[in-house]
Amino acid sequence: MKFVTVIPARGGSKRFPRKNVYEFMGKPLIARSINYSLACCSVTGTYVSTDDDEIKAVSIQMGAEVIDRPDELAGDHTTSASVMQHAAQYLINNGIEFDYIVLLQVTNPLRPKNLLNEAIKKIEETKAESLMTVNRSELKLGKIINNHYQPWNYHYGQRSQDLEPLYYENGLLYISSKELLLKGKIVDENMYPMVVDHIFGEVDIDTKEDMSYAEFIYNNYKNE
Repeated sequence: MKFVTVIPARGGSKRFPRKNVYEFMGKPLIARSINYSLACCSVTGTYVSTDDDEIKAVSIQMGAEVIDRPDELAGDHTTSASVMQHAAQYLINNGIEFDYIVLLQVTNPLRPKNLLNEAIKKIEETKAESLMTVNRSELKLGKIINNHYQPWNYHYGQRSQDLEPLYYENGLLYISSKELLLKGKIVDENMYPMVVDHIFGEVDIDTKEDMSYAEFIYNNYKNE
């Protein structure tokens, strides 16, 4: 099986302008995902899908190849699935062989060191069409109905450790087969959920405050 990585990184960002190239730990934020991909010996190519000249220049400097993304796929409402479908078709049109694409999001710059290798191994073992990383949630969640709070996944007095296991999509990485991507999908109903038991799964950068939090988490948990 052949695996390549695609990192989507458009130029526009309303809440955090120029986020993808904002300095994080001494380098542009996107460098974290590029370097992570390049360090994986199971990945045969690292690509950045972008519409932005600065992101393109930084990506090439860091060792990635660039997929020029058309303007119609760079808007605020563009889906990740459509961007990845375009990337898959681009690679095919340019004669690049692959069976699966690994999606790395720039906004999730912290990932356990061996996570990608383990995820690829899991795909090879299970032959799954898609894989997604998840974290277990230990939150007590509820609903507000007619101004009254109603517990949803627990009852009052229940200990957090006794909650029914629930999980959330942490965004650290996704792996999708070529065939699935060409259908405009990143995951399917038989997606393999890879549980990540690490605080890095809680880091998702949307604001400058998130950057500061991510640096704190990295400096305190990088050796765990």
